Amino acid sequence: MTVGQDQFQAIMPFIVDDLTALIVQRQSMSEEEAVMLLYRSTLYRLLEQEDTKLWQYSTEMLYSLFRQEQETGTISFPDV
Repeated sequence: MTVGQDQFQAIMPFIVDDLTALIVQRQSMSEEEAVMLLYRSTLYRLLEQEDTKLWQYSTEMLYSLFRQEQETGTISFPDV
């Protein structure tokens, strides 16, 4: 199933909400801090682009990539 741009725009807020909640929980920070950290990340810039297909990853996988970027400054995408 391919997701059109409208559908993609509709699901992005849910993805961001879930990922933000996981960042808050795992890194013991406020929601505002988590949102700012996420929005400033390379992962988020890539996630915003429908054609990267990152939106298909689970919240856990996205969080793992987010942490990888925080720790190393780079992101290595798994083969899926």
